[in-house]
Amino acid sequence: MVHALYLICAISAIAFLHPYVTYPLSLRLMKQRSLGTEHGPRPSASLLFSCYNEESVLPTKLDNLAAIKALHPDIDILAYADQCSDNSLAILQARPDLLRVIAATERTGKAMGMRTLVQAAKGEICIFTDANVTLDPQSVGRLLDYFRIAAVGGVAGTLHYVNDDSSATAGAGGLYWRLEESIKALESRCGSIMGADGSIFATRRALYPEVPPHLLDDMTASISVMLHDRRLISAPNVIAFERNVTMASEEFRRKRRIACRAFNTHRHLWPQLRQTLSRTDRYKYVSHKLLRWFGLPFLTVGVAAGSLALWLDGAQTLLALLWGAMALVLVGAIAGVKICATLMSIMAAIAATFFGIIDAWRGKTYQIWSPAQSRN
Repeated sequence: MVHALYLICAISAIAFLHPYVTYPLSLRLMKQRSLGTEHGPRPSASLLFSCYNEESVLPTKLDNLAAIKALHPDIDILAYADQCSDNSLAILQARPDLLRVIAATERTGKAMGMRTLVQAAKGEICIFTDANVTLDPQSVGRLLDYFRIAAVGGVAGTLHYVNDDSSATAGAGGLYWRLEESIKALESRCGSIMGADGSIFATRRALYPEVPPHLLDDMTASISVMLHDRRLISAPNVIAFERNVTMASEEFRRKRRIACRAFNTHRHLWPQLRQTLSRTDRYKYVSHKLLRWFGLPFLTVGVAAGSLALWLDGAQTLLALLWGAMALVLVGAIAGVKICATLMSIMAAIAATFFGIIDAWRGKTYQIWSPAQSRN
């Protein structure tokens, strides 16, 4: 009985840690795959973003777009205003020299907005970003150069959060994202990455799929390029900047919503991915996506099995020390100790992710939402 409990604890610990520890290590052992050589001129491009009540960030966004346009005069820039109730639409429409604006007549959500923009886009390449994100203007040309390689179907840029010191929540988010970017770089080195973030990525317009309105448009659009035997790669020299959410309650809701939409996206894509992806890419997908979503049950089972095993094994002192350490972390987080607060923020994110999976199992969907105010 005790040995079985220790085994369950060990298996749960491995499953919990694999996406963050052993999976990145395994990627380092995989053979590097060449992308091929560039040929032909840079393709034409459209830069697209959806907007809902973003008036506080739009002046900065428009300045950034103007800097991009100065370097790339032929770039086609489009914005979708999702029936904003603030001054966002007026701010966008005041710059017809810079971008085209499509105004929604009803709230539709980002996925429908992006689909509408893609249909109106003129460029061969669609560059997707968010209203609250700024891009290094030099990065646009670098991004387009990747599409001179025939094997490339999609490119994910590298996102930098600029306010990691604002709160424990922002710090935990920044720490997680730096790990995420390093894993994507390793995945790209040996094939394709397992999805792109909506802050900055691009695909060939011809490969853009039909995205149901309740799914993650960035995950669906980016992963779908692999269904066309093209690679989805990470580009460290394509850089975007964004402020992270600083309030724990907003971040919990955001993580829960994203997880729900991600799992619904998984159920939509998995029948095709299972038949199309190579064994290596299926391993990447399970390691990077599926196991992370179930981190909370793995951790709960591991702690419960390990605690019971120590109790039955007569190691009550060690058990008390372990539980005492966890209690100290909780007390430290409440008291504002930075490292403890960061650990609790990480645990909250893991919990929020699994709650989002439960939402998806129960049939819940998210199509529209309001931007987090604490990131502005």
